[in-house]
Amino acid sequence: MPLRSRSFITVPRMLRHGSAVGADLPPDEAVTVDAVAEPALRAALAAAAAGDAGPARELLAETRLGAQWERRSAYVSELSECALHNPGWLGSWLEESPGDPDAVLVKADLRVRQAWEIRTGYRASRVSEDQFRAFFTLLEDALPVIAEAATLNPTDPVPWEVALTHARGIQAPREVFDAYWAEAVARAPHHYGCHATALQYLCDKWYGSHEEMFAFAERAAEGALPGSKLRALPLLAAVEYEVVSDDSDSSGGGPINRARIDAAVAGAQELSSWYAHGDPDAADFRNHLALMLIFAERWAEALETFRAIGVHARGYPWGYVGESRKEFLEFRLGVRMQVASQTPFFARPPRPTTPPAALPSVPAPRSVAIAAAPPHEVAEAALMCGISLRIAPAPFLMSYVELVPDPSPGRRAGLAGGEELLTAAADNFTTGEKWPALVLRRTADRYGFTLFHKGKARASHLWDPSAQVTDHAEATATAEALAKVLPVPDPRPLIALLRSTNNPAQRQRELVTALGLPPLPDGFGDRDEILAGVPGARLLARRGVFKGIRDTMSTDLGMPAFPVPRPRHWWVLRVVGLLILAPAAAYGWWSPEISWYRTLVPTLAFLGIALQLRKAWAARRGN
Repeated sequence: MPLRSRSFITVPRMLRHGSAVGADLPPDEAVTVDAVAEPALRAALAAAAAGDAGPARELLAETRLGAQWERRSAYVSELSECALHNPGWLGSWLEESPGDPDAVLVKADLRVRQAWEIRTGYRASRVSEDQFRAFFTLLEDALPVIAEAATLNPTDPVPWEVALTHARGIQAPREVFDAYWAEAVARAPHHYGCHATALQYLCDKWYGSHEEMFAFAERAAEGALPGSKLRALPLLAAVEYEVVSDDSDSSGGGPINRARIDAAVAGAQELSSWYAHGDPDAADFRNHLALMLIFAERWAEALETFRAIGVHARGYPWGYVGESRKEFLEFRLGVRMQVASQTPFFARPPRPTTPPAALPSVPAPRSVAIAAAPPHEVAEAALMCGISLRIAPAPFLMSYVELVPDPSPGRRAGLAGGEELLTAAADNFTTGEKWPALVLRRTADRYGFTLFHKGKARASHLWDPSAQVTDHAEATATAEALAKVLPVPDPRPLIALLRSTNNPAQRQRELVTALGLPPLPDGFGDRDEILAGVPGARLLARRGVFKGIRDTMSTDLGMPAFPVPRPRHWWVLRVVGLLILAPAAAYGWWSPEISWYRTLVPTLAFLGIALQLRKAWAARRGN
């Protein structure tokens, strides 16, 4: 079929079914990247960032005494990442207990992580000589600490997982890698973390080959128990080959047979069936599985995988193709549209294979926007956004805007991608306007914002108490973008707010104050539709395209109308007019020499101006 004919057929299908397909997926604003899901670990990370090592000490001791090596590996990784940006708590712990095997293990992983932080994850051609010199120096310093961690807890495989990462960075010869690998499997033959780390050493871009990597992954998967994440190793190898390397061939003529790629995907799908939808433990391989299904154009299966992922996006593999969160959301939306385009026009979209009741509950995301314009200007700009909004006046001649739940949202609302609906609306209603809008969000204990100006996202940030501290360069860039759009004399206080991880709600409020914006409305983050009781709030019901165009041209915003603020000179001119017309009308009715129709003109003018002033004053008092 010619491309034009095919497009003519699929676009109507997409428009008809696009809002229904995937409507059961978690909203975009609820999706997080590499977020810590376990409450105990989140609490330990938040405490560590505040300087308290106690919860982390208890968590790691529990994994060591219970030989919970997979949990221990995940905890050490998260805690060392936390220590990379908040080192004080780990230093205090080591001073109190210098021989604590848990503290020394976190220190060992931290040393390796510090080296990689300097080197970065770029290809060697993009890393400078100075970076390499510092990288190798830090890795040399890390080796004694890794050895100490292994000695303090001889049965622990996690120090050897750290050693395998160290071997890849230090360019250790194969016999060193083999020795580390033998020590790791002697302690935990089926440890997923050690296998995934070894897989990287054996891939073509480091010190192995595609064939060696696949053979290693397939052997591990074959010897693993059903439901073990080791069965996902061939999938990781497939992503490394298909996405990362330059040697793959879509025709199947590359060094790896296409049948092995297909088998890796099939094995990961079978493994996914062992885990509940939304299980964070399965999120790592499910994200890889979704990307591989997309590459294979298996859209319906990819949509099911996104349902299984839920809110748990991962930095990789999406980081291989762009900014992780943005790519995850855009790929997910693209899969929805592909499934919609393949659904017959008069048929119903395919239902999810897992009933909605089996899906995990997602914390209700809440958001509000502060627009630097009065309500009537915001309403006129938002006529075409296709979403119902409530707009309320705010101090400093600004406006609050919130999303109003719509029992039957339009197709444009269903197709809005990239962010949640209020963010999509702000993107729309700031286009072509001089004034900006700041969208503020809360999802559970995470708070964030996105600043829009002239239809573009200029800055965004997320405060997550369990996440690492924002890099100074990134925080500086965000603060400067904020200061440029919302004139702030000195962006340095903003940098400190952006790099703080404790008490995200307070940091969000302080940022709004520092930007010179109205305070957040009462109830933000705790309940929906917080503007419903605000004096002067008006509902801007969604409009279709043609009605939106008509109302834009007529400025008829519906009932009740959005009051237009009257400038000072408007009041002055009308008061002066009353002062002139009142005596003129009185004199006309008093004097018998003036005809009645000449008296009627100033009288009617006086009454008309008085009525205008009365309505304007009533509207002003009501807002």
